[in-house]
Amino acid sequence: MVNSLRPVSRALISVSDKDGIVAFATALAEKNIELVSTGGTAETLSKAGLTVRDVSELTGYPDMMDGRVKTLHPGVHGGLLAIRDNETHQAAMAEHNIQPIDMLVVNLYPFEKTLAAGGDFDKCIENIDIGGPTMVRAAAKNHNDVTIVVNASDYAHVLQQMSDNNGAVDHATRFDLAIKAFEHTAEYDGMIANYFGARLDSANCDDDCGHEHSEFPRTYNIQVSKKQDLRYGENAHQSAAFYVENDIQEASVATAEQLQGKELSFNNIADTDSALECVKEFAEPACVIVKHANPCGVASSEDLHEAYQAAFKTDPTSAFGGIIAFNDCLDEKTASSIASQFAEVIIAVDFSEEAKKVFEKKPNVRLLKIKNENNKNQLDFKKIGGGWLIQTPDDHSLDIKKCKVVTHLKPNEKQLEDMKFAWIVAQYVKSNAIVFCKNNQTLGVGAGQMSRVDSTKIASLKAENANIDLTHSVVASDAFFPFRDGIDVIASHGAKCI
Repeated sequence: MVNSLRPVSRALISVSDKDGIVAFATALAEKNIELVSTGGTAETLSKAGLTVRDVSELTGYPDMMDGRVKTLHPGVHGGLLAIRDNETHQAAMAEHNIQPIDMLVVNLYPFEKTLAAGGDFDKCIENIDIGGPTMVRAAAKNHNDVTIVVNASDYAHVLQQMSDNNGAVDHATRFDLAIKAFEHTAEYDGMIANYFGARLDSANCDDDCGHEHSEFPRTYNIQVSKKQDLRYGENAHQSAAFYVENDIQEASVATAEQLQGKELSFNNIADTDSALECVKEFAEPACVIVKHANPCGVASSEDLHEAYQAAFKTDPTSAFGGIIAFNDCLDEKTASSIASQFAEVIIAVDFSEEAKKVFEKKPNVRLLKIKNENNKNQLDFKKIGGGWLIQTPDDHSLDIKKCKVVTHLKPNEKQLEDMKFAWIVAQYVKSNAIVFCKNNQTLGVGAGQMSRVDSTKIASLKAENANIDLTHSVVASDAFFPFRDGIDVIASHGAKCI
């Protein structure tokens, strides 16, 4: 039952991350709210000149066991969990001298930061919060009567609510904050479970103990947040939403800023991801054009416009309505060339002001600006019926100079360079993949066939349709060739290296 608005009279504050807490607590004190706190937080607030009651005054017990036990007491949890309109609860509070706590401000011991900083096992253990999550869950459960704040980003909104409601926080806000609280503790517990689960065979050893610590814990916990609802899924009859990993910093579709254009669709996002991940592989200016999850044109050059023209030339038919990715700032000249075609999405490190003006005339084209980061350390997930396949990222960097040449004829330096380019592209083409390349440009791409011979025929046919000569080209494939048939087709079209 939704209760009436009740002003906050007492707030318990206990935070590990103290950013903004003094200003927030000061604003609460100015509203005549009693402040109760613990340990370092109480010290911080007292030094700022605020009057703070120690939580031990509520519990009748001091902090003990190096701070492991301080809030685990009915004096705290009774004040958080008591239903204000429940006569039995109120009688119990009166009998045991339990005072209501109307607001809880808590963020948890920094387990994640300790882990990221290379803390050893014992240090990580000591940064597992017990009382904090228990209080957070209690306050969130009783959100009808209690405001729970776990994010400093919510301080301003809570204060505004109290100003608008005579010292109270409305039910909609309390419910939203309760959801954030459960999300917070779920993510926290998930990190701890992952950390422990990866150490099953090595017990309590340190990370530098020499034992093999698994990358894949017994259970895998991950939390993602909804970025947007989508109009539909892969097909029109499917519902869909776009979720992103929390705190992701990588240059990705998830972190991209949309500058203009219609809302992204399910397939837009999937194809844009394929294009972006491929173009990120190149150091010099590059362009990748993707259609239906496969690259249909890839090129790199010292000049971005030349890279786009070469990529488009590979397969102009498939490029129509495609996704175009760049690993550099898109300039006016390149933008003008693209504008004469039809593209669904363009994603780049940035867009010049002149390039943006070019696309103002095409308001439906989606422009996405990415972060200039190229971290690729996330695990890769594939959903199957009843489970997930999880693997490390496909971030293998091929050193072409260490490859073994198994033929009597030896490739020259330019051919080796083109083979490495082709190998990178083949990584992003669906198996069985066949990629013809020359001069850092794709010439023909065959993808997704059950037979590598069919993929080879499709790739050569694509080149023929685009009036591209495959003579002296190179080929890369992810496929094993048990017979010479596919290689014969490749050779018949003039390719010299594979």
